[in-house]
Amino acid sequence: MKKTGVKKSRREIMQAVRSKNTKPEMLVRKLVHKMGYRYRLHKKGLAGSPDMVFPKQQKIIFVHGCFWHGHDCLSGKNKPSSNREYWGPKLKRNMERDKENQAILKAEGWKVFIVWECETKDQDVLSKRIRSFLK
Repeated sequence: MKKTGVKKSRREIMQAVRSKNTKPEMLVRKLVHKMGYRYRLHKKGLAGSPDMVFPKQQKIIFVHGCFWHGHDCLSGKNKPSSNREYWGPKLKRNMERDKENQAILKAEGWKVFIVWECETKDQDVLSKRIRSFLK
């Protein structure tokens, strides 16, 4: 029987990490919807399964977590101190995969816009950047 109050295992913690419908993604989706834009979510068949797809404009928005995708902000630069043999290559591969997916999408004629998790804190600035991209 599982004891209550016992620290969660690393496995349980990692299983709780979501890749879709994250808090930053939901903030961006709400903001874009409020601007009057409509979009498709996580469209399969496109490289990287983009968070938001605007088919008529041939535009895509990815909402990246700073840690997971290696942003150059404080959160993105903060690397785990334990199990570095695992995390170093894992995070590096995430960044490589992002570049590959963006290259594929651009070659297919899509315009790609990345929103970083840390950028969701200033909704006014983010709103202007997204509106400029979607024009």
